[in-house]
Amino acid sequence: MGPAVAPGPRMPRWLPRAMVLAFTLFGVFQLGSWAFHQLTGLLINVLIAFFLALAVEPAVSWMAARGVRRGLGTFLVILGILVVGAGFVTLLGSMLAGQIVKIVEDFPDYLDSVINWVNAHFDTELRRVDIQEGLLRSDWLRNYVQNSATGVLDVSAQVLGGLFQLLTVGLFSFYFAADGPRLRRTVCSLLPPARQAEVLRAWEIAVNKTGGYLYSRGLMALVSGLAHYVLLELLEVPYAPVLAVWVGLVSQFIPTIGTYLAGALPMLIAFTVDPWYALWVLIFVVFYQQFENYVLQPKLTSKTVDIHPAVAFGSVVAGTALLGAVGALIAIPAVATLQAFLGAYVKRYDVTDDPRVHGHRGPGGAPRALTRIRRAWARRPGAARPGKEETGAS
Repeated sequence: MGPAVAPGPRMPRWLPRAMVLAFTLFGVFQLGSWAFHQLTGLLINVLIAFFLALAVEPAVSWMAARGVRRGLGTFLVILGILVVGAGFVTLLGSMLAGQIVKIVEDFPDYLDSVINWVNAHFDTELRRVDIQEGLLRSDWLRNYVQNSATGVLDVSAQVLGGLFQLLTVGLFSFYFAADGPRLRRTVCSLLPPARQAEVLRAWEIAVNKTGGYLYSRGLMALVSGLAHYVLLELLEVPYAPVLAVWVGLVSQFIPTIGTYLAGALPMLIAFTVDPWYALWVLIFVVFYQQFENYVLQPKLTSKTVDIHPAVAFGSVVAGTALLGAVGALIAIPAVATLQAFLGAYVKRYDVTDDPRVHGHRGPGGAPRALTRIRRAWARRPGAARPGKEETGAS
């Protein structure tokens, strides 16, 4: 018989279990990632509702302290917000519809004035009839009408989706604000007593910072509305009060594109009065926006939410990159809350009294080039040596 073959190395007993555990963890991770992406819209709505509940918390607590039930107080506050918003949208819609009808009725006169100006300055012989026929027979208009007809269903679906999101945010905001004490007790019941005080303190800071942010936005909206109201009244633009409210609210509470949306409508209405008025409105909007960005907003925002203007700007940029318009809207109160909460636990020390702290150079801190010039000047012929006194002629 030949020599016996030695048995090969056996598989470790723990390897099958490790492989099963690894595949299970991978499957759970994939399932969690899929569920997170599917629920992203709901999570964003819940986040918006939470910050909205923080914003109405002071008013609800004030009413509750005077004997009003929190549920009824929350309902009254949210109802007041909805009534004011609906009234403003209705008034703005009626105004806009009337101005659109006026623009359509006066469009031939505008077109004639433009044609006469072009013919007078460029020696052309354009006629309104030729332009209208060319526009009606153009492929661009035909394609635009077809695309608009097919996009009606998409617009309707988007409107219904927006209404559903608004309802979702409103319901969650109502429950968060009405059941605020119960929610805090539920969260605190899961933590030891030492951590409960920290959670309650963070909650209070979040309420104060969110309210301060909305206060600053409301104050800037008031200043912006008053400034644009004065301009529109001087230009005798119709519906000046409504347009001023539109500019103030849209420019402050719609991030990124709010300024452009706010300025477009007054320009359109001013154009119906006089085309030059639209130019004046555009110039004023641009200059006021620069004043707000570099003077008003940094000072007011830093005081109400107690963060540096550069940090406020960076938080808005980061929030926009992460969550879009929603992130830009809640970035500043979120960062202010985090900064205030961390500031309570970060140990600080007294700063040494050094000139360099104040931006001055200390002794021996002069630039090397200046030091060399001084030494060269001291070594020149006839210069007095340091420590030696010049003797006069006897």
